[in-house]
Amino acid sequence: MATLSTLDRYFTPKRIIPRKVELGAGITISGSILACWALVTYSGFVSPDFLPSPTDVWQSFTKKLGNGSLTKHIGVSLTEIYLGFFLSSLIAVPIGIMMGGFKIVNAALEPVINFMRYLPVTSMIPLLILWIGIGLEQKVAVIFLGTFFQQIVMVSDVARGVHADLFNVSYTLGATRGQIVRRVLLPATLSGVLDTLRVTMGWAWTFLVVAELVAADSGLGYMILQSMRGLDPAGIFVGIFVIGFLGLITDQIFKWIKRIVLPWEYVGK
Repeated sequence: MATLSTLDRYFTPKRIIPRKVELGAGITISGSILACWALVTYSGFVSPDFLPSPTDVWQSFTKKLGNGSLTKHIGVSLTEIYLGFFLSSLIAVPIGIMMGGFKIVNAALEPVINFMRYLPVTSMIPLLILWIGIGLEQKVAVIFLGTFFQQIVMVSDVARGVHADLFNVSYTLGATRGQIVRRVLLPATLSGVLDTLRVTMGWAWTFLVVAELVAADSGLGYMILQSMRGLDPAGIFVGIFVIGFLGLITDQIFKWIKRIVLPWEYVGK
């Protein structure tokens, strides 16, 4: 009965569970996936030409780390993704907030934004190569275009969701339009904006790898492509895992920033 009661408590929506249970659940699932991977590779059930073993991947990782190639590719990819993402966010967030807060801005920009966000960025890569080349600027442009219009739409939805009562009360208290934007609209959208940035950062990594697979001479995507051409599946897995690890770190940084900026949202969670 006690066990059933405990399980019932853990599977109740929005119910707080102990931190050690959270960690244990994550470790259990991750460990199970790793155990299955080791089982099918070490047993010979799957050929190493298709799925390398954890040992092969680790050896490839240490080799690339030792000769400095992995560090070089990581540095190139991080430079490209953070430049593209920062430029996109710097422009998209204010536009999105204005679209969500002001009907006239939304009416003017929504047709263009909705048209552009449905264009496949990958199809524009040849054109970007023709215009810019295959250097840093081309990868930054791909990341920018891939995240910019999606960020605008998501941020505008966040701003549009701010309750009208907040504005009405502010006008009643004598606030000006400028004060309402600075002290009501912007603070009310901050949480949603941070969530949007956190989500679109994952998309930015996808567009980065696509850009580096198509045309690049360095970066993690390029490293994965070279491993494929060299029939080195362990090298491919190294690139995939490094990208996943860097993405996980970035995701945790966004969570940390949100906890610092909006601590009251985590009270009781």
